[in-house]
Amino acid sequence: MTYCVGMMLNKGLVFMSDTRTNAGVDNISTFRKMFFWEEPGERSITLMTAGNLATTQTVVSLLEERSKSASERDPSILRADTMFQVAQLIGDTLREVIANHAKAGQEADSSFHATMIVGGQIGDGEPRLFLIYPEGNFIEASYDTPFFQIGETKYGRPILVRLYEPDMSFEQAIKLLLVSFDSTIKANLSVDVPIDVKVYDKDSLSTGRTFRVNYDDRYFREISEGWSDALRVAFRQLPEFEFPQK
Repeated sequence: MTYCVGMMLNKGLVFMSDTRTNAGVDNISTFRKMFFWEEPGERSITLMTAGNLATTQTVVSLLEERSKSASERDPSILRADTMFQVAQLIGDTLREVIANHAKAGQEADSSFHATMIVGGQIGDGEPRLFLIYPEGNFIEASYDTPFFQIGETKYGRPILVRLYEPDMSFEQAIKLLLVSFDSTIKANLSVDVPIDVKVYDKDSLSTGRTFRVNYDDRYFREISEGWSDALRVAFRQLPEFEFPQK
């Protein structure tokens, strides 16, 4: 399993993904799930993946192969005119890969499925964020749905729903997402650090700030311990339950 979040802010976009994959409790590996394509000053695109590793790696490899020479390869996410077209292209590629599994004699059931988050900005268009389903269709983030999660989503979602604000700073957004990831990691062994992070500044049309949170990251430890302490304090301050009088 995995956990990835893409979030829209007034300032731009924030992406965060873990790196754990597993095929059972005794077969655990680390794989990157966040990928970038960029033409400085013209476009910046970020993709995050969850699901069957062979499927997601094949999709990313096809996208990479088809974008190496934008003048000769078609379709390519480096030639798409809008982020909507990028989402369409990735959805079509995902559907193509899953269909090829079936043609190769494999069952194209949920075991070969994958979901993806893609976001970025092209030219003078607005930054946009999409959630792509295994069937190749997709939905776009909006004011009512300002962030997307894929993978093991249920443990970290309540924190995001309660605390997200569109005008928060990138620093606040990263803190919020790390709390969400910490809650997920504590509840599910299939999600773990290292955690990849990318911040995209609106209208920058560049890769932006990217970094990885590792096991020994001091700030992440402070977030984890501080959140646990804060929850204990908040719990003790809540009114005590009283059984109804007979």
